[in-house]
Amino acid sequence: MKFKIDINCDLGESYGAFKIGNDEKVMPHITSANIACGFHAGDPVTIAHTAGLAKKYHVAIGAHPGYPDVLGFGRREIQLTSEEIRDYTIYQISALHGFASTIGTSLQHVKLHGALYNSAAKDEETSIAVVEAVQALNPNLIIFAPPKSVLANIADKAGLRVAYEFFADRAYNPDGSLVSRRRSDALIQEKRKVVERVIKVVKEQRVIAINGYAIDIGQIHTICVHGDTSNAVELTETLKRELTKADIEVTPVENFL
Repeated sequence: MKFKIDINCDLGESYGAFKIGNDEKVMPHITSANIACGFHAGDPVTIAHTAGLAKKYHVAIGAHPGYPDVLGFGRREIQLTSEEIRDYTIYQISALHGFASTIGTSLQHVKLHGALYNSAAKDEETSIAVVEAVQALNPNLIIFAPPKSVLANIADKAGLRVAYEFFADRAYNPDGSLVSRRRSDALIQEKRKVVERVIKVVKEQRVIAINGYAIDIGQIHTICVHGDTSNAVELTETLKRELTKADIEVTPVENFL
């Protein structure tokens, strides 16, 4: 059996005069781009530029909606009603869709950002609101979600395609959840270790948790790498090269899901 995997990255998170990440150098080494839509980061000029880069490098485009929280970079949970979450999600996806349309391309997926991603992973009301937003706009969009999460379950039951996501450079707890970013060991930056983890999870569906034990994580469709870390470009380039060497085809998730 030929293994296939998608590599996604959060991009387009610069804002005005403030530059975050290195989108131009990361883009050639990924297959799906999650583009910030202006609520936690990004602005119209950045959205347009990032969408253009994705098209140039034949990278699939996805919306990256978050809470309306520029100051906290979308990493703070905000109390919103289900209607607000639904409408905010529609607004952000629509913004990116508009820019994609102007350059003759379309959206592949939706991946929530930060605290909204974490909320939807465990909260039914948040997940339902997000799924309703996607269904109302375009039920062909793929939802990126953690394996066995509430969001994945609700999206699947609604008939949407779900891409199960693994974070290449984030440590995992024994229960399969991500180690809190408040901990100094939450982020993994050693290229060799990242590559070994990803190959293991693609071929064996297992990952070594922070306590040293291997845990079953299930089938994975897409691998997330963070574009705002110090070695993001080198890490992403290395990961794609080593996956190919390991006979794992790296391709946008829409090609095999």
